[in-house]
Amino acid sequence: MNTPAENTGNPAAHAPGMPVIAVIGDGQLARMMQTEAIELGCSIRVLAGAPDSSAAQVCADVLIGDYTDIGDLRRAVDGADAVTFDHEHVPNEHLDALIAEGVNVQPQPSALIFAQDKLVMRKRLGEIGAPVPRFAAIDSVEDAAVFFDEVDGAVCLKARRGGYDGNGVWFPDSREGLGTLVEKLLSEGVPLMAEEKLSFTRELSAMVARTPSGEVRPWPVVESVQSGGICVEAIAPAPGMSDEQRERAEKLSVSVAEALGVTGVLAVELFEVDGEIFVNELAMRPHNTGHWTQEGSVTSQFEQHLRAVLDFPLGSTETLAPVTVMANVLGADKEPEMSVTGRCVEVWRRFPEAKIHLYGKGYRPGRKLGHVNVVGSDVEQTRKTAAAAAHFLMHGEWDDNYLNKKEH
Repeated sequence: MNTPAENTGNPAAHAPGMPVIAVIGDGQLARMMQTEAIELGCSIRVLAGAPDSSAAQVCADVLIGDYTDIGDLRRAVDGADAVTFDHEHVPNEHLDALIAEGVNVQPQPSALIFAQDKLVMRKRLGEIGAPVPRFAAIDSVEDAAVFFDEVDGAVCLKARRGGYDGNGVWFPDSREGLGTLVEKLLSEGVPLMAEEKLSFTRELSAMVARTPSGEVRPWPVVESVQSGGICVEAIAPAPGMSDEQRERAEKLSVSVAEALGVTGVLAVELFEVDGEIFVNELAMRPHNTGHWTQEGSVTSQFEQHLRAVLDFPLGSTETLAPVTVMANVLGADKEPEMSVTGRCVEVWRRFPEAKIHLYGKGYRPGRKLGHVNVVGSDVEQTRKTAAAAAHFLMHGEWDDNYLNKKEH
């Protein structure tokens, strides 16, 4: 990528003697890392794709560049105490080159590969004894047909790389349909795998942080509610779990982090099936299902991630309330006439307890524009409040179906 010579960021935007963390990626995760970096006395340098991106709006030291360009990466990480990410898509060969040059990359590519390639992840999890659905590499239509028969047609076909929020995931309903889909995707160069489609009761997320020196702290397990492949709500702690179930899920997150050599924050997304848990996906960075920690935990996932990549002592992950609910704010089918500021004001008037986090993104249907956190003592009431607030932010109108008769 050709970058103007004058694009040197803002080297003066860092407190003398305090750590500088280079963040590769310019989305909302990097944006929210900046908030916590300020409180830690540290500072962020962002490699952004555009000057008006979510993180570039709020960070004082921004370099515009391409994360697939080794030259741009070298400029961004020069002099940083640690390098981390708000996505998992930086080419591993570039990261290996930076490590060979003495750069402190966290997490390292030897761990990131398990979040980048779903088949590699499944194989490694199986090796360490983690519970996973049945799976297979799909390199031909014949492979797909064999697996279809093995799981009696309960097939979830996945792109091995690059899928997110329901993208790169397919559920063919027939042997013939699977074969046609596989033939098409392979001809387009999409590497594939398949796994058994589980009839799960609900989705859970077990989040943990680990430092390079080996300190590990998990958060309480949360319930993740999905719609259209996108997380719309997270409830912390997950309701209706026994102490034994919670402990098993938290221990699983710790064992995965240790076995895979993860540093920073790790989200282990889980399926619950008849009281048992299976690993669905991994994310080696702060995660949507961890946003509740901003108001609901002693240490937020963003502060903890920065502590971890700097090898600082980790903070407490104790909860601050009996329940915290995070509701995502997604772009509605039609953009409301009321301004974003006006919608925030109306939500705060009705729900002064609601904490609104916006990402500085322009409207687009289905786009993640922000989230709302609400803490409380009653699970259902807290869920209703968070859902009502998020609905108004999305649509500019109240849906009282979310509310009970209680006055707010």
